[in-house]
Amino acid sequence: MIYRISPTLARQQAIWLVVGLALFAAVIVGFRGGRYLLLENYRYLIAIVGLGSMLLPRLPVIGEQVNGAYLAIHVGSLSFQPSELGKIAIIIFLASYLRDHRQVLVTAGRRVLGVTIPPMKHFGPLLLVWGSAMAILLVTREIGTSLMFFGAFLAVLYVATSRTSFAVVGLVLFAVGAYFLGTHVAHIHSRVLAWEHPFNDALYHEPLGSYQLANGLFAQADGGLLGVGFGQSLIGLIPVADSDSIYAVITDEVGLVGAAALLLTYLLFVARGLKIATLARDSFSKLLATGLAFVIAMQVFVIVGGVTDLIPLTGVTLPFVAYGGSSVVMNFVLLALLLLVSDRARRPTALG
Repeated sequence: MIYRISPTLARQQAIWLVVGLALFAAVIVGFRGGRYLLLENYRYLIAIVGLGSMLLPRLPVIGEQVNGAYLAIHVGSLSFQPSELGKIAIIIFLASYLRDHRQVLVTAGRRVLGVTIPPMKHFGPLLLVWGSAMAILLVTREIGTSLMFFGAFLAVLYVATSRTSFAVVGLVLFAVGAYFLGTHVAHIHSRVLAWEHPFNDALYHEPLGSYQLANGLFAQADGGLLGVGFGQSLIGLIPVADSDSIYAVITDEVGLVGAAALLLTYLLFVARGLKIATLARDSFSKLLATGLAFVIAMQVFVIVGGVTDLIPLTGVTLPFVAYGGSSVVMNFVLLALLLLVSDRARRPTALG
C-alpha cells in the first residue's frame, strides 16, 4: 500500500521493518523464560525515561512542529516519534504499580458520593506519572496520543481494581476536560470545528481545516462496497495518504469489504492480547497484556474514528500499516512483550 503511494517511503519503511524485526527478536531472546518480570523492578526508571522522551519534540533544533503538533525529533535525516516509546513505558509502569497497590486502592480510603477515594499515599504516584504523561502530551499537542493513553489507563485501572466507579469518574473528567480544551485551545478547537463541519467551504481552506477529513471521506465513498482497485484510488487528493489517511486509501481501493477485513484483523489481535491476559499466571503479566492490547485497540479507534468523522481527526498512525519508522519498531516491541507473556502462561508448571 505504501509503495503505491510513494516508492521512496516504501523503501524507508522496509528498512524500519527490518529494524523492528531485529528488535523484536532481541526482546524475545533477552527476556525469555519470564525475565520480562524484571521490568517490575525498574518501573520508576522506565516511567522517567518514557516521560522524558515525550518531551524531546519540544526542544529546539531537534524538535519540529507539524500541523500544529510537536510529534517527532530529527537528528540528521532520521526522525523518531518518542510517544511510541512512551506508550509502552507508561503501560509497564501502570502494570507494575497497580500489581503492588491495587488491593489498597480498592479497600482503603474514604467514600465520597458513593465513590471510594484511595489514600493519596498510594494513589498519588499513579496520578503523578499518568498526569505528567497527559500534561506532556498536551504541551506537545499530541491529542490523539493523549486519548490513546487515557483509554489504556482506564482499562488497566478497571482490570486491576474491578471498580466501575473509577472508570465512570474518569470518563466524566475526560468529558469536562475535552469540552474545556475544545472551546479554549485554538489548535484543538480547529480540529473540533473541522469534525463538526467537514464540508464547510470556509473551514476547508484553513491551515488546520477540514480538507484532510473531507477528502478522506470522499475517497471512502468512492470505494463503495468492493473498491475501485489497486492503484486506482484518489491518492492525489488525500493529504498525508501514507500515514494519517492511509485507512481512507485502503477503503477506496478495496472498499468496505476490505476495510472491514482490516478492522477484523485488528479485532483478532486485540482479542488474542486479552486472551493472553486471562491466561497469565501473575498480576503484572495480566495487567501488562491488558494494557498493551488496549493500546493497539485505542490507537486503531483514534485514527479510524478520526478518518471516518466519528471523532475529531488527530495524527496517530495505523499500527503495522501506516508509514512511520518509530511506530513499526515500537509495535514490534509491543508484540514481543505479548508473546513473552503468552509463552510463560502456556509453559507447564513445576507440578505438571
